[in-house]
Amino acid sequence: MSARPLLATDRASLILQLVPYLISRGEVSVADAAEDFEVTPEQMRAMVEKLTVIGLPGDGGFWQMANDLFDIDWDLLDEQDHISLTNAVGLERTPRLTAREAAALLAGLQLAASLPGVGDSGVVQGLLAKLARGASSAPADVIVAPSAVDEVRTTVSDAIRAGVAVSFTYQAPDAAPTTRTVDPVKVHIADGQWYLQGWCHLREAIRTFHLDRVSSVTLTNIPIAHAGEPVPGLFASAESDAVVEVRCRADVLPLLGDYLDRASVTGSGEYRSAALRVADERSIKRVAARLGGDVEITAPAAARASAASWAEAGLAQYR
Repeated sequence: MSARPLLATDRASLILQLVPYLISRGEVSVADAAEDFEVTPEQMRAMVEKLTVIGLPGDGGFWQMANDLFDIDWDLLDEQDHISLTNAVGLERTPRLTAREAAALLAGLQLAASLPGVGDSGVVQGLLAKLARGASSAPADVIVAPSAVDEVRTTVSDAIRAGVAVSFTYQAPDAAPTTRTVDPVKVHIADGQWYLQGWCHLREAIRTFHLDRVSSVTLTNIPIAHAGEPVPGLFASAESDAVVEVRCRADVLPLLGDYLDRASVTGSGEYRSAALRVADERSIKRVAARLGGDVEITAPAAARASAASWAEAGLAQYR
């Protein structure tokens, strides 16, 4: 490599990159470092030597003691032509993740790696390796236990890569199971629950499926034809949504959570009426049961009957 003069701005930029490089490498030959930075060995040696007059200034703008400056192993440099940073001016004392924090993040990344199109990208694997190295001590081995929906996610991932639809049995609440053929588009996780969004050949529209209610999933030989259809938000309202009317105290309204985002609220004083948009009017029974009588379902009759049957079935467990 022929020598070329380094501009002051180039030299400053290289030195800024050199410190974290040397910290991560521990010990490296001048030749290897020069090759990594695309400079000559002579230029690399000169930059390393200049590091020893750079450091952390004190309150008055001057270095207070020797360990305020970067330092290198001079004997190693002179005798073996190797670079080793012996004082990093406290940079190695940057707060690092505890083993427990790293383990928690590793678990989350392993979960993310199971998403179609994420785990096979290489990005997650690189982050996993960096987290394991960046902890203050070795993180505990993390194993994310497989769940019942893992097979579904794997099959959906295979379907997206192969460009074919999936077929499965879907058990909606309080309804007979149906066989669905779906062009998969997205897999989501929300509040610990997994969902599949895709074009349902039976309903001829984009639908959202709770993966806990999916079983017997298989690949088909039907090419995906609706991948370009607009996909609504995970819990966005649709024209096919049912409207359930409820009545509750004003201070209970915030407990309706995401339902309130899609609701029309009327009334004043102590009580309010809310018209909630839901995919299945019978699903509101869970809200009524969870809020222990603070919410009254006023319409439609099917929603009231479903909530009453749900409560009666629960009470029967204690008899």
